[in-house]
Amino acid sequence: MKNPFLEQYNTPFQTPPFDKIKEEDYLPAIEKGIEEEKAYIQNIIDNTEEPTFENVVAALEYGGETLEKAFYVFMNLLHSCANDNMEKIAQKAVPMVMAFSDEISLNPDLFKKIKYIYDQKDQLNLDPDQLKLLKDTYKSYIRKGASLNQEEKEELKNINQELSKLKLNFSNNSRKASNDWKLIIDKAEDLSGLPDNIIANAKGLAISNGMEDKWVFILDASSMIPFLQFADNRELRKEIHTQYISRCNQGGELDNNENIKKIIQYRIRKAEILGYDSYAHYILDDKMAHNPQNAYTLMYDVWEKALPAAIKESRELQDIIDELGHNITLEHYDWWYYTEKLKKQKFELNEDMLRPYFKLENVRDGAFSVANKLYGIKFKQRNDIPKYHEDVVIFEVLDKDDKHIGVFYTDYYKRESKQSGAWMNTFRVQSSEHTPLASNVCNFQKPTDDTPSLLTLEEVRTLFHEFGHALHGLLSKVRYQSQSGTAIPTDFVELPSQIMENWALEPEVLRMYAKHYQTKEAIPGDLIMKIQDSSHFNQGFETVEYLSAAILDMDYHILGSIDEQFDPSTFEEAILKKINMIPEIVVRYRSNYFNHIFSLGYEAGYYSYNWSAVLDADAFAAFKETGDIFNPKVAAAFKDNVLSKGGTEEADVLYRKFRGKDPDVDALMKRKGF
Repeated sequence: MKNPFLEQYNTPFQTPPFDKIKEEDYLPAIEKGIEEEKAYIQNIIDNTEEPTFENVVAALEYGGETLEKAFYVFMNLLHSCANDNMEKIAQKAVPMVMAFSDEISLNPDLFKKIKYIYDQKDQLNLDPDQLKLLKDTYKSYIRKGASLNQEEKEELKNINQELSKLKLNFSNNSRKASNDWKLIIDKAEDLSGLPDNIIANAKGLAISNGMEDKWVFILDASSMIPFLQFADNRELRKEIHTQYISRCNQGGELDNNENIKKIIQYRIRKAEILGYDSYAHYILDDKMAHNPQNAYTLMYDVWEKALPAAIKESRELQDIIDELGHNITLEHYDWWYYTEKLKKQKFELNEDMLRPYFKLENVRDGAFSVANKLYGIKFKQRNDIPKYHEDVVIFEVLDKDDKHIGVFYTDYYKRESKQSGAWMNTFRVQSSEHTPLASNVCNFQKPTDDTPSLLTLEEVRTLFHEFGHALHGLLSKVRYQSQSGTAIPTDFVELPSQIMENWALEPEVLRMYAKHYQTKEAIPGDLIMKIQDSSHFNQGFETVEYLSAAILDMDYHILGSIDEQFDPSTFEEAILKKINMIPEIVVRYRSNYFNHIFSLGYEAGYYSYNWSAVLDADAFAAFKETGDIFNPKVAAAFKDNVLSKGGTEEADVLYRKFRGKDPDVDALMKRKGF
């Protein structure tokens, strides 16, 4: 059998032939890709002509097709379709690719050519995107250690190898710990309070696990959060949430404490070798925030307003507990349950009233409609493009003149082979050579025999959020692939995603897509009004839960040293005590399952959602100020200066070109009601 990665794809738009790809194809293709890329790079090095932008910097953009084809697919499926064999392949493939990356980045002959061109940059008369690419390439090689001595380079290579393995271990442990535990209910009375569709989903999970006479809830948010919101059985709420927050921190083979300690130790040493004050200084050196202090300043400015709001909310919840005569003190596993009751009391609104209007397909089509009204693009379902899982639905993306833009894969349903959470990936990024192949992966509940997949309000926001990332990849219009779409600082990359959340719950947009899954009737005006009236509700909790994790992340990465007795749980406890975290709220991600910072590339970067929140609140205000949330002039400015530009200019420059000014933090405070 031929290896599909080593052949020309005979598929629409050169999409990956998932129907032909087998697990045994990955390693040979990756090895072959590395071999080809080595030869390509060596040709650049051996070229006896004078180094130029075109024969060195631009040339580096065009090699590695086989490696990219195989590795992009493998890494995407490792997170969405994992199994023991894929994890074994990853243990070989990821360090192998990391070693090859280091081999290129630390090659003195290649760097000598790059530096030669960089030193002449002011005389080269380059286009703005080319000058930015040259500067970024040079800085990237410096940041990867190109100017180190040989001994330091060897140590850095070893650190990168070890980190690649530790991050995989952390991620695998987190996924397995989430999947291994189940809340099994065998008495119908323990389902008291739960809506029928949640019970049906739990029955479906039980049946799929061979327990036809029971109900099963798991630690994924799509299963756990509804249970915490509605289940009357407090002991079971305590059991599931306590298990959730103690994952990978209970000893045994899935415990992540040692992984965390080693990751932090290696990152500290890496920063030292590269000459930075801390790993956070290293990471933020090329971000919008520039340094940890700027990130801390914004985080604590918001924290000082959010914490009092959360304390006030906790008192309101205790009041309703007392009113109901429940004779308990509010605990972390009670927050969602009594929040639903308080929301019902204050606004005559709860999730069970809204969920029937948020059928997954309708919400998705609503997001498509927003993109059409803003940017003139259309989404056409394609059944002739190979998919990597039966749950995947694929769309061709077209412009207003029906010209092909790219392909969009949607993979929305929860399964055990998926990492938890939601994300956007690319199977191929846009460049002058290629149209993009983007995907959204989520963990929503699957439909049952009687009920379609119905989303919560938060899941509606999640779908729009990830779709915003996909738009960023799909609407990219750049020359060089390393500048494409989402290849920008993490504290800017969340702007296109978070701004989309604003449209999700606008009355005009809700009327477009929120249709009752049974009656097909549009969501009534009084429910829309209640959604608007409750927009500031529980914002203290949501902000404190998130910011505590962002501060914890940054505090890990400003450490200058740790000793062998370092304990992540003790460190975490001290940080939360320092910021006066209230015990009724648990940090959004406890250290032992904080995948963003220990496996997914957001280390010293989780603050980015807060930084980008300032941008998105201010950016959406540009639409609101015109009185038209689909204002074509503002939409064109956002597309032309943000979505299409990728990393061709500095992030703050692109934002000012769109908005005409720097962002105003007051827009975020107003939106949160602080």
